[in-house]
Amino acid sequence: MPGMPSRSVPSPSRRAIVQGLFGLAFLPSARSANAPLSLPTAINRTARFRALSQRTAKAYCQSYLNVMPDQAKLVLGTAQKLFDNGFADLARANLSTDLVKQVLAIQTQVNALHDLVARSPSKEQVGLVNAQANNVLTLADGTTQALESLSKNASLKLVNLAGRQRMLSQRLAKNYFLLAANFSQSAIRDQLKVDANAFKQALATLKAAPISTVAIRNEMELGESQWIFFESAIARRPDADGLGAVATTSERLLEVMNNLTGHYDDALRDILG
Repeated sequence: MPGMPSRSVPSPSRRAIVQGLFGLAFLPSARSANAPLSLPTAINRTARFRALSQRTAKAYCQSYLNVMPDQAKLVLGTAQKLFDNGFADLARANLSTDLVKQVLAIQTQVNALHDLVARSPSKEQVGLVNAQANNVLTLADGTTQALESLSKNASLKLVNLAGRQRMLSQRLAKNYFLLAANFSQSAIRDQLKVDANAFKQALATLKAAPISTVAIRNEMELGESQWIFFESAIARRPDADGLGAVATTSERLLEVMNNLTGHYDDALRDILG
């Protein structure tokens, strides 16, 4: 997604292009491809694994429900590439032995997740993919917290917090799809409420944070508007129209939150050197 994203939800005629380009936003630039990985960027990468775990489960359930299946297939392929890119990036980080072990543990669980999504979707298989995605999420979250603790600079939590918004956007969409697939209604509805509140609270925290740039402020404004679209979508009944709206708006919100996390990553790298 070169340039500033549009403020509107992508129309059906643009959807495939937006989804195809989305992966490019995560790729390292030529300038940084061979440089040692900074701490903010390492946090960004492990935090991104959290979102990719839920994005994978979301797309797999979406495929099971036969909701925009071409998009779901593209998202699954892109998620796997982004996992691979993240592990390659982290290989350039100066990590302790314990942190290297944690990253390798995530990679093992990601490989297991990849094996599961390679199988044809069924309700039972969706449940297995969801459980494995949550295993990846738990490990990635622990590693992200461990990386954040390496510095006394409290502002690093902004990269973590903005990165968590990516995960929440995908877990909210995933759980919406799980409701449509007739998984445990009560527990999933409770998680949807908790995650929606957490997302809104994090938006407010980020907006009030002392670290800000023009790029951050612009992306925050865009994120707030895209949240309105997405929140409206997940409030709809999980019928064909509602499922399509969630599939589209969740990807758009993820894109914006990824851009915002990248801007915080850039700002913290400038501060920390």
